[in-house]
This record gives sequence, structure tokens and C-alpha cells, in this order.
Amino acid sequence: MVSKVVTANRLSDGLAVWLGASGRWSERIDEAFVARHDDAVRSLEACAKQALGDNKVVEVNVVDVVEEGIHLRPARLRERIRADGPTIPYGRDARVTHRVAG
Repeated sequence: MVSKVVTANRLSDGLAVWLGASGRWSERIDEAFVARHDDAVRSLEACAKQALGDNKVVEVNVVDVVEEGIHLRPARLRERIRADGPTIPYGRDARVTHRVAG
């Protein structure tokens, strides 16, 4: 079985969060509880459903992850963006330079 975690968006601010072993939601994917068998996935889904019902999170999803040592990396690009941010610099982080012909 592929390792799985649960992600959602926190209702109070919309940030992507990950369900931890304690039942708390974290902004860091490396703090997510990793389900490695079907019973663990069902348990995660039940905890996420409760948080959804309590209006703590929205858009709950079970996603595949790759375990790389102590770090987790989502298998799909969509979740990697949710975990790590955009794939290109933008805003203050964007550095645009122009070469002047001459």
C-alpha cells in the first residue's frame, strides 16, 4: 500500500493543513500522521470528517505521499504546491532583471 496523509484547508484562514497523529492540524506536512495500511486510512478519514463537521477545516483529501527519510513529499504536484508553495517565484520573491543591449 502507498503511504497516505490527510490534508485540508483551515476554515479560519484558508491555509493548507495536514492532520497529525494527535488529531491536531499542522501547516507542516512533515508533522502529518502517515497511514500505511487501510485501517489507518479509515481512522484518518474519520478524524478528518469530525473536523469537517466541527467547522475547523474544508476540502478534506486523503493524498499519497513518498517518505524520504524523515520528510514527506506528496506524490502529486497539486499537493506539493500545497505543501511547499508555488513552483515559480512571485511577488516580493520575484527578481526581474533586464539586459540592456548595447
